[in-house]
Amino acid sequence: MKVAVTGATGFVGRHVIPALLTQGVEVVALARRPELVFTDREKLSVVSLDLCDTDNPFAKMGEPDILLHLAWGNLPNYKSSTHLEFELPRQVAFLDNCIKGGLSRLVVSGTCLEYGMQSGCLKEDFATAPVTGYGQAKDRLRLHLEAKAMQAEVQLVWARLFYLYGAGQATSSLYSQLAAAIKAEEKSFPMSPGDQERDFLSVEKAAEKICRLALANPNAGIVNICCGKPKKVSVLVKDWLENWVADIKLDTGIYAYPDYEPHSYWGSTEKLDALLRGPGHA
Repeated sequence: MKVAVTGATGFVGRHVIPALLTQGVEVVALARRPELVFTDREKLSVVSLDLCDTDNPFAKMGEPDILLHLAWGNLPNYKSSTHLEFELPRQVAFLDNCIKGGLSRLVVSGTCLEYGMQSGCLKEDFATAPVTGYGQAKDRLRLHLEAKAMQAEVQLVWARLFYLYGAGQATSSLYSQLAAAIKAEEKSFPMSPGDQERDFLSVEKAAEKICRLALANPNAGIVNICCGKPKKVSVLVKDWLENWVADIKLDTGIYAYPDYEPHSYWGSTEKLDALLRGPGHA
């Protein structure tokens, strides 16, 4: 089986590719800058491809059995209008041309920001209500692909990512900022009040779940990629400090809460768990 991966040099992609390779499948890494694909090149093919290239991209990536689409630009500027004005049209054109070229199995990364300001445990069948440009663009792409999949008989998985963390994350992320402060031997670390609850999952665990879904559940639809349990931001930070054997004073309340997220929400893993258990398991 051949699996092509867009966003191969991105935060999630650089973890998904090694996870796929452990499954013994043929992997094609797609990137605008192939030289940045760091995985052992003897184990995969690397293809230079830009999402703006709509001239038969499916053929250029070697006609894979599955396209695992992780690429998305202008992150983490979630509120930016460019997600709707620029990113969404090029994503639609690229994926439509892949389907036109013969793609039959598609796995796309979504975002928990599609749920908008809904609190509590969020299930895949909840109505979406995104309030950010990023969330709105992703939601519109999902709706477009669902309709397209029905017309063209394409199998679709929409992997709705919650709060991933780990090596290679954007420098503006909490994880990377804290790691940088420790490395610089800072005495304190400014952060939000830290009592907001989110659904956190290491990127390594998320990559493993995404790969299993892609290979074994080709038409699963929307699936939350999360741990299913709420955790306070301050507790997560303290967990990191303990794991790193690091000591730094946490200056909570320096930054305000994000105004595009509810105070407490997390994802349901009921569907994810059932899919990963496979048929015949209660």
